[in-house]
Amino acid sequence: MTTQLTAPADRVLRAAPDNPVLRVAPAAPADAAAHFRASLVFHADVSDVAAALAAGGDPGFVVLDSRSTESWDQGHVPGAVHLPTALIAEQAERLLDKSVPVVAYCWGPGCNGATRAALALAELGFRVKEMLGGFEYWVREGFAFETWEGSGHRAADPLTAPAGAVECGC
Repeated sequence: MTTQLTAPADRVLRAAPDNPVLRVAPAAPADAAAHFRASLVFHADVSDVAAALAAGGDPGFVVLDSRSTESWDQGHVPGAVHLPTALIAEQAERLLDKSVPVVAYCWGPGCNGATRAALALAELGFRVKEMLGGFEYWVREGFAFETWEGSGHRAADPLTAPAGAVECGC
């Protein structure tokens, strides 16, 4: 049995109890809009961060790498501030300006280090977003990075960034 998109939530549940996607009905549009709006308040996309940094001038935020020194040396976003999560409480107020939003990142989507760093910064009174995808997706999308040896760059992974296009258009 198929369910029409305009069906009320209770009808979707009765019509598709074995459908794993619709077993729990989608949220009402107003609730969904509030949820997704809130998500954008807390998260920044790797591509959006790169575009803002590439535009030149002051992007209006600072990028913070919350990983260890060994990880930082392996590669990091150019211009990022290095502040491991364990040192945020001790050093953030000395290194960062509370009037400037912070975009925190860690390794990648399988790591919650940026979430922990963002929490620590927010608890100190900083405005903060988490960069989704972390350093992994920074590199996979083909953006330049720095290591202890100098600058680096890899071709964009066609599964994460459009081949031959400047932006994804999303």
